[in-house]
Amino acid sequence: MIEVIFLVGQNPMDANNWRPTAPGGEPVIDMGDWRIQLQPDSRKRIVDKILEILKRHLPFSSQEGLQELKKIAVRFEEKIYSAATNQSDYLRKISLKMLTMETRSQNTIPTGNGNAGISADGHSQSEN
Repeated sequence: MIEVIFLVGQNPMDANNWRPTAPGGEPVIDMGDWRIQLQPDSRKRIVDKILEILKRHLPFSSQEGLQELKKIAVRFEEKIYSAATNQSDYLRKISLKMLTMETRSQNTIPTGNGNAGISADGHSQSEN
């Protein structure tokens, strides 16, 4: 028996606007998509780790500030999650960005006035 996959879209002949479906109209799950294998609690732990790093390097003084950092962490993770080609790419991109933040923070000497710091090479942080 041969199974037929139907096309769903505005125009069945338009190859750019379709996704496979099984008979009966149910979407076919692409088991090759790495996102299916990543558990939601794994993503939450990654967001929590991003938030932990943001809290160390970005000033916040209230519950509202903490909520903003959480939003930033979630949006950042979602952006990387959507753009990554596989799980390794996802983890690599997040790790590189967090490492960059850690490195920039270590190379900055706070001025004490709450404004931009001075980098290790003597330039204002806003000049970089």
